[in-house]
Amino acid sequence: METPLNFELPEFLARANSQTVILPNAQDRMRFVLDLARENVAAGGGPFAAAVFEHDSGRLLAAGANRVVASGYSCAHAEVVALSLAQRRLGHYDLGQPDSPACELVSSAEPCLMCMGAVLWSGVRYLVCGARGEDVTAVGFDEGPKPQDWVGELRRRGIEVRSDVLRDQACELLRAYQAAGGPIYNASR
Repeated sequence: METPLNFELPEFLARANSQTVILPNAQDRMRFVLDLARENVAAGGGPFAAAVFEHDSGRLLAAGANRVVASGYSCAHAEVVALSLAQRRLGHYDLGQPDSPACELVSSAEPCLMCMGAVLWSGVRYLVCGARGEDVTAVGFDEGPKPQDWVGELRRRGIEVRSDVLRDQACELLRAYQAAGGPIYNASR
């Protein structure tokens, strides 16, 4: 017997994924992602969002947001949701297939340990981050034991990393979430 694994996207994510969006640069793409994170918090989700774009054209392939609490799935991080939706849209698990446009993942924060693995195996060639891992842990989230030189590791595997894009705005969103009493979800210790 087959058991499905799925969850519903909130209306704002369904809408974002049904629109044609073209954003020419990393700052515009990050603004889009931070707006998604704000909408996600308003919809009962965590303060994180991510989106996959065609790197050169800026065309949105998929948008995701952290749906851990809402879905009950610990792996429903923004990056995993966005990568999964992009893979579904393109019809293949490898977003780096030959003769396909290079893909870029834009995330409101640096990836946690789990999402770093998802980035490695997704096929994206570019990663753009807002808040740093230490910004995320400062509000109480657990990022896991990432390698100290995680950026170097991604680069050795052909993934170019750009950090601190609109970092102040990303950190402001995290602090506002914490101040409002949003749940800080980590596995039990």
